[in-house]
Amino acid sequence: MKSNLLFLSILLLLQLVLSDTVFAQHTAPADTLHYKEETHFNNLRQLTFGGDNAEAYFSFDGKWLVFQRTNSKENIPCDQIFIGKIPTNTEEKFEPRLISSGKGRTTCAAFLKDGKHILYASTHLGDENCPPVPDRSKYGNKYIWPLYSSFDIFISDLKGNITKQLTNTPGYDAEATISPDGKTMVFTSTRDGDIDLYTMNLKTGKTKRITDQLGYDGGAWFSPDGKKLIWRASRPKSEKDIQEYKDLLNQNLVAPTSMEVFIANADGSDIKQVSSFGQANWAPAYMPDNKTIIFASNHEYKRGFPFNLYTMKEDGSALTKISRDKGFDAFPMFSADGKKIVFCSNRNNGGTRDTNIFIADWVD
Repeated sequence: MKSNLLFLSILLLLQLVLSDTVFAQHTAPADTLHYKEETHFNNLRQLTFGGDNAEAYFSFDGKWLVFQRTNSKENIPCDQIFIGKIPTNTEEKFEPRLISSGKGRTTCAAFLKDGKHILYASTHLGDENCPPVPDRSKYGNKYIWPLYSSFDIFISDLKGNITKQLTNTPGYDAEATISPDGKTMVFTSTRDGDIDLYTMNLKTGKTKRITDQLGYDGGAWFSPDGKKLIWRASRPKSEKDIQEYKDLLNQNLVAPTSMEVFIANADGSDIKQVSSFGQANWAPAYMPDNKTIIFASNHEYKRGFPFNLYTMKEDGSALTKISRDKGFDAFPMFSADGKKIVFCSNRNNGGTRDTNIFIADWVD
């Protein structure tokens, strides 16, 4: 999801569909780590405790995680990027450390294939302070996500030193991930007037536009074999929805409350809509077989809550529910060898709104 800057915060994501009152009334057990129906998870372990921790992704060798974190109690008022070595036994602790500068807001980090660098988006060149969030009351309390024009994508070494700036065009550039061969970045940008996907050759800097239909396209990933792309998209259809989308876009805003999963060849050809479930279907990724898709969705619930993990085939069939938390499960991602899965969840949070990172062995 790869996600955009505020989709990565569970608190705001839940506000996509719920009022604060409804959220406070829900009675999901606060201390459930592993639900009995979650038969695909083995040796499930919670890695973080407290704050909003989201978009945790593996290094290419499967030994590290990179993720973003907000925690006002730790003086992290908006998302910053952390990395941590994955524990190899139950006695070893997960001890992440800050790798972004602590300035501005950051989002959407990924390891480069060399294992010595990461990339992420940041607003720090525009302002060292956290950028303001939209006033939802001006838009009927809808979930509104800001497209901060100061977001650009950077490469950093593992000591936190920014070694290269990858984007510098006007407008939003974020939501970047890397191809399996390490040569290509896919990202989301507003450089051509809409919210579209682009690829960039990391060596030459040459970019290519992948999507051109009106609507938000983001959170893209390559398939493990590098032959396909998968992402989330909204496609306003009615005149009213199209006008609302354009009006918000003119204010550098978007309200992606209805999203489906799309796929294409890595060069952008043969774009297909996979899901048609309604509501929010997002954070999709290909599973190790390059054919099955795992994603997060709230489509089962008219109230738009909870979010759980599901798998399906490339044609949208064989839908299978994987996770069972009564609040929020999302951002699923497999290690390169397909043996482990990492995801983020509200489970086992003591009745708070904390979102934490969980890792498990995957059982077919």
